[in-house]
Amino acid sequence: MKITGSELFVKALKEEGIDLLFGYPGGSVIPLFDVLFSEQEIEVVVTRHEQGAVHAADGYARSTGKTGVILVTSGPGATNTITGLATANFDSVPLVCFTGQVPRSMIGNDAFQEADTVGISRPVTKHNYLVTSREELGRVIKSAFILAASGRPGPVLVDLPKDVLMESGPADYPDTVNIRGLKNNGAENKDKQIARAASALQQARRPLFYIGGGLHISGASPVFRDLVEATDVPVVTSLMGIGAFPTDHPRFLGMLGMHGTYAANMAVTYSDLLFAVGNRFDDRATGVLNRFAPEARIVHIDIDPISISRNVPVEIPIVGDARQVLEKLLPLVKAPDIKDWLSRIDGWLQEHPLEMVSEFPDSEYLSPDQVIRALSDAFPDAIVATEVGQNQMWTALFYRFRNARSLLTSGGLGTMGYGFPAALGAQLGNPGRRVIDIAGDGSIQMNIQELATAVYKELPVIVAILNNGYLGMVRQWQELFCGERYSSTCLGKGEGCPKDCGSPGENCPPYVPDFVKLAEAYGAVGLRVCRQEEIGPALQEAAASKKRPVLIDFIIEPEANVYPMVPPGAGIDQMIFAQGGRS
Repeated sequence: MKITGSELFVKALKEEGIDLLFGYPGGSVIPLFDVLFSEQEIEVVVTRHEQGAVHAADGYARSTGKTGVILVTSGPGATNTITGLATANFDSVPLVCFTGQVPRSMIGNDAFQEADTVGISRPVTKHNYLVTSREELGRVIKSAFILAASGRPGPVLVDLPKDVLMESGPADYPDTVNIRGLKNNGAENKDKQIARAASALQQARRPLFYIGGGLHISGASPVFRDLVEATDVPVVTSLMGIGAFPTDHPRFLGMLGMHGTYAANMAVTYSDLLFAVGNRFDDRATGVLNRFAPEARIVHIDIDPISISRNVPVEIPIVGDARQVLEKLLPLVKAPDIKDWLSRIDGWLQEHPLEMVSEFPDSEYLSPDQVIRALSDAFPDAIVATEVGQNQMWTALFYRFRNARSLLTSGGLGTMGYGFPAALGAQLGNPGRRVIDIAGDGSIQMNIQELATAVYKELPVIVAILNNGYLGMVRQWQELFCGERYSSTCLGKGEGCPKDCGSPGENCPPYVPDFVKLAEAYGAVGLRVCRQEEIGPALQEAAASKKRPVLIDFIIEPEANVYPMVPPGAGIDQMIFAQGGRS
């Protein structure tokens, strides 16, 4: 029996258990969408932009642990995926992105909607393929799914020439393929190193766990919590690790790094054993390296050997799957004697408790922590996506995450416009859960066209915009390090504004857009909240919406900043805090 390449593509998706894909049609993939038209087992979600499709697949993958699938056309369709692929690649998200390509005979001839998709995507994917024959189609698709989910997960791109999709060939789809160089690091025997780590943990007097996104990926959260209960060792987390350990646990000190908590950063600085699991010691977490954990021996568990000792020297490296390694470690550990260490940490917690110190006590605007805390109280078990900037950091600091895979955020690339489409993907993958996107008024406009997707798919995602009228994080840096020269960061600045305008005033033009009217134009619910007493009723109305997205425009203090903050070139123990009042 022979079938077309397009029919084999659909068969392959079924064999891989794929029942949902995100995409956007175009000329080179018409044969695929034609076959999918009558397919009952695979839902096709048509986003309003290809970048939105990749972010939606990303949010679906992060929140469910499954592989996200994208299908777009050639040329601009393919190039529009690059930011989403780079985002997923940085954060180890399993995606398979199928891109259309012009027929093989036209490749290299500057054909209509031709692009060197493999060349363009190579730096931002785990691997990519150009299918050059109908015979290899099944093997390539199978390889793509295996590679995307194995080891350190990541995005894999498959470029599909149109004539391959239309050509008939065998209907066989392989059960497995042999991929040269693919190793199962999680299955390797690391007993000696694990025993060394257990001994080091017992001998330490100032130990600290530092966890990252690898705990989510490996499903290691339950065994890690058992490890903390057995040892009573405190925990700090990277941005990507938030939620892998309950943030309301008494041994949780918070996020470390540039906007980390005082207790977390000080604990890292003075620890004598930093036990790291599933992270990559990125620059936003470490600050200047010669001041990072200077007194600590470092244990590092990671499935990616390249991540170990790349940024900081590691004394006890363990290459393997975090869950499998921790399951072997747990029976070996004994609680260390750390009473004095815990007392010292309690002092740091009391010295600078995690609370929003209002710089503007008489402000007429909302404080961002009021909004975040209210969302956390109203939706304690929600999946929360964020955009990038101040909204992201405030969420990381003030939302109480109790479950793994509950925070979806662009960590490595810092992609504005990620959160909203990611929230839509998470809602589709978790129809029984409440999903929230916490956004800035700048970042939400990067992919706000996906409101149409949310309305047509009847997705009750809540979009909470922290509207300060600025590109807030850039403005904060300009305030602190550029002499308050707010160059190109005021989003309300019009032709009639002075060139050197520094802050909001009475003569500012109306803000564009009106988010409430924009939401209503798309068919969503639009609300605006300006006072604290309005927060509760707005969240109640949002919670009551079952089939319509709800956008809430929270008007916050325009010049509120994220504190603590580690300035450029400083160590994480050299934090600056809010001083109070406008300058």
